[in-house]
Amino acid sequence: MRGLAKTSRDAGGMELVDIKRPAPASDEVLIEIEYAGLCGSDAGIYKFKPAFERMELPTVIGHEYTGRVIEVGNAVTNFATGDRVVERPIRGCGECYQCKMGEENVCQDTEITGVDHDGAYAGYIAVPESVVQHVPDTVEPRHAALVEPTAICARAVIGNSRVSAGDRVLVAGPGPMGLLTAQIADAQGGDVVVAGIGQDTEYRLPLAEELGFPTINVEADDLDAEREARTAGVGYDVVFDTTGHPSGLTMAVDEVRKGGQIVLIGQTGETTMAYTPLVRSEIDLQCSYGATYEDFEHALRLIGSGDVDHETFLDDRFSLLESEAAFTAFLEGETCKPVFDVSVLRE
Repeated sequence: MRGLAKTSRDAGGMELVDIKRPAPASDEVLIEIEYAGLCGSDAGIYKFKPAFERMELPTVIGHEYTGRVIEVGNAVTNFATGDRVVERPIRGCGECYQCKMGEENVCQDTEITGVDHDGAYAGYIAVPESVVQHVPDTVEPRHAALVEPTAICARAVIGNSRVSAGDRVLVAGPGPMGLLTAQIADAQGGDVVVAGIGQDTEYRLPLAEELGFPTINVEADDLDAEREARTAGVGYDVVFDTTGHPSGLTMAVDEVRKGGQIVLIGQTGETTMAYTPLVRSEIDLQCSYGATYEDFEHALRLIGSGDVDHETFLDDRFSLLESEAAFTAFLEGETCKPVFDVSVLRE
């Protein structure tokens, strides 16, 4: 079979490589991958940001995916051939304090699919049954490929934020994580606005509007006037920063109300700002990373119920056989969530 692998430590450096079909160990299931999404982390690997220097190359990338079990190890008890599944790609060690507390998403010795071992941009993958979850029939395969990012946003909103009915919510960043966060915050009763930059006005902010959210262009609109009109000058109760850019946090501080909450989902890198105003305004700064079994269950239910709409921003125009176009479009904001048909790698 073939897989799309990161093969060099330069920007780009992606190649289709021939690899052996894996055989499942006694505690593993072999999954025939159907669809896989392109994540901001995959784009980070494509650009080869410092966070991914630990990778041993070549490595098949990709961690957002769905497929069917086609073989099970002799010790597997919870899955059978034909089961539709997704993987929780942040694998905890099971032994550290965090794992024993049910916080495997922040395991002290975590491994990530598509980073520390071969990932989902391949025809098949062998995965421990402990990190696999069933997909119900209410979730169609292309949408099931997006359960993982939906779970991350479910954790941020349901598990880690204070959003409740009537709260005024600002979501900074109209990428896939931002649009998923906005939908889940809306399902929790929040009054949600989505903010982006000029680059987003061609594709991503119109998608937010199609999903029913008012939008702000932070480079063109008067943020003070917008805040005055939308919150009577008080500020937003909760601000989610999904931008992954250093400016996202500083903007969030300006937009949140005194006593409000900022939830960081995007990984902003380094930023410099004054923290005294946060202390004096008693602003709650909450970080949110990854997702657990419970978060995946929330995501599957939100998708199945229709509270989360993937169809509007899911983009299946691209092929893994010509992946450069997808990565370029994603990085330039010309698409929101590419989803690949992985069956082409088995042909």
